[in-house]
Amino acid sequence: MSSVLVTGGAGYIGSHTAKALAAEGFQPIVFDNLFRGHRWAVKYGPFVEGDIRDAEAIRSAMREHQIESIIHFAALAYVGESVEQPGLYFSNNVEGLRTVLQVASEEGVDKVVFSSSCTTYGNPERVPIDESFPQSAVSPYGDTKLIGEHLLRWFETSSGTRSVALRYFNASGADPDGELGEDHDPETHLIPNAILAAMGRIPSLSLFGTDYPTRDGTNVRDYVHVSDLASAHVASLRYLMEGGASTAFNLGSETGSSVREVISMVESVSGKAVPVVEGPRRAGDAIALYASALKAKNDLGWNPVHSDLRTICQTAWRWHSTR
Repeated sequence: MSSVLVTGGAGYIGSHTAKALAAEGFQPIVFDNLFRGHRWAVKYGPFVEGDIRDAEAIRSAMREHQIESIIHFAALAYVGESVEQPGLYFSNNVEGLRTVLQVASEEGVDKVVFSSSCTTYGNPERVPIDESFPQSAVSPYGDTKLIGEHLLRWFETSSGTRSVALRYFNASGADPDGELGEDHDPETHLIPNAILAAMGRIPSLSLFGTDYPTRDGTNVRDYVHVSDLASAHVASLRYLMEGGASTAFNLGSETGSSVREVISMVESVSGKAVPVVEGPRRAGDAIALYASALKAKNDLGWNPVHSDLRTICQTAWRWHSTR
């Protein structure tokens, strides 16, 4: 059984990927400091509590569990917070990844799947976005992901580490089996906040901007189901194990949904109204962002089966209903 170090595996996407790895015959070893991850989400293999900036903790985990490859999720991921605390983000996201790659190179672990982001594209001039688009991040968070991709390239040059960078769009939904879901504090994502507002757990959903040049005046995003993201990480790992060259893939549903469409879908699957408070646009919010995922479909055989908006909202509603 091949052992995979899943850094940040107690988080939202990491925990779903650990489940997918176990289902595919891998042994996920979750490495997480639990700063924003959850111990209850570690269900599918051994857990090592530690910080990715601690080289000896990483080394110990690699040796003890005979790690053969890495899927690296561990990162802070709030754009607004990154603007307020850039030092924190560069320390954790960049120095943390550098430490993991350095130890991996010293220990002979030469396959890495990296959780990157569509934020590396900044504000593209057109959609859909494919992998050839220029990368120009507009936040410290996006910059840390872009620098991460650069680190991967240079570690391949120095030590032969092959990698796949997965640039995904808006991760959403919850495990269809109900075992895992999205549990952030604070919660900043649209779908869970719409659900929490419908449930009465928060007073209302804030809608930022109703005058965009879109079909209903609200901005448009690409929502991709977290279980589909998990399957792409497993497919990327197999790609590397089969000798695939380092590359990057976009992961998205290839469909843009507006904020109002998301609200309407949450109301449809729940049978409850979502109280909304409308406000002005937020600075920096793009009009529309959605992916071309053709490369992942062709090269990885990736087939997102849960990423229609109804399934995303249904699985998320069921998860939050159990909390």
